[in-house]
Amino acid sequence: MKKIQMVDLIGQYKHIKPQINNAFTSILDTAYYIGGPKVKEFQTDLEKYLDIKHVIPCANGTDALQIAMMGLGLKPGDEVITVDFTFAATVEVIALLNLTPVLVDVEEATFNMDIEALKKAITPRTKAIVPVHLFGQCANMEAILTIAKQYNLFVIEDNAQAIGADYTFSNGTKKKAGTMGNVGTTSFFPSKNLGCYGDGGAIFTNDNNLAHIIRGIVNHGMYKRYYHDVVGVNSRLDSLQAAVLQIKLPLLDSYCEARQEAAKFYSDAFADCHKIEIPKISDFTTHVFHQYTLKTNNIDRNALHQHLLDNGIPNAIYYPVPLHSQKAYTNTRYDENDFKVTNKLIQTVISLPMHTELNKEQQQFIVDTVLKFCN
Repeated sequence: MKKIQMVDLIGQYKHIKPQINNAFTSILDTAYYIGGPKVKEFQTDLEKYLDIKHVIPCANGTDALQIAMMGLGLKPGDEVITVDFTFAATVEVIALLNLTPVLVDVEEATFNMDIEALKKAITPRTKAIVPVHLFGQCANMEAILTIAKQYNLFVIEDNAQAIGADYTFSNGTKKKAGTMGNVGTTSFFPSKNLGCYGDGGAIFTNDNNLAHIIRGIVNHGMYKRYYHDVVGVNSRLDSLQAAVLQIKLPLLDSYCEARQEAAKFYSDAFADCHKIEIPKISDFTTHVFHQYTLKTNNIDRNALHQHLLDNGIPNAIYYPVPLHSQKAYTNTRYDENDFKVTNKLIQTVISLPMHTELNKEQQQFIVDTVLKFCN
């Protein structure tokens, strides 16, 4: 059996090796390393795929979040609500901009923002909501957008893990993840469903004015060289990464389908095991399975983690420490009773290998190893 990887980027590369190598050679021959036609071409292709007016590429997903908040004109002290159960980048940029992060709990079933917790957290100082589409499915955007409209709040979608997912509103309208709020952001980190071979990110919006502001911010605040109209940063997607993404974008739906097929294999195999809970998919969204995350019941999650490692099966715990307990983000205003779900999840979740190159032999071995531990 081929060695099991948590993410098999080498195997994925082999399927597109000629296109990638040719694209790299072309860029090296022309020396268009920053900017250039490949970045513009990828931007246009992604706008068409997402059915959105503006895609602004940038250097990474964390920058994308920060630049989105800068573009919206949020001021120091403004409160920004996001979830406690996610990667630190989501709250990191809030703190970097001297905004006030307000963390809320998540739904146990979906790992996404709890709507009642969101309502409870809103104050007169609240200016924005950052839902995170965790592990590959959308948060309840219809409810979030309704609340945002009621309180006149911005919505910034953290779509680093769910690009390619579809959201269906109650009236039947469908939108791509990341395109529903005032602005959406994503990461092209190599392990993402749409990943490049280094760092990369992008910002999405249908707001013409916001797009104009953001285009200046990503390039030192310049619209004309050496004329700085806004305070900006240096955050640009390079041409080599854009070339990789342009080649991968037409394959994104097939990549997501491969992950969905692998997830179905897992879920069918674990359906009757009461010691683990398979991922729940919300009715209003598709799930593109950036991660396949189980919850354990009445078994030692850490022992399962080690059991898998002992059998050559990589696995991960996302996330072992909630944001409200991280040294950088602790605050006396937080009450542990407000994070009951997150505090449970950090003790019970475990993510299995999930990528486009998983084969049935590997998955059967993973399944058998998990079930052996549970029995």
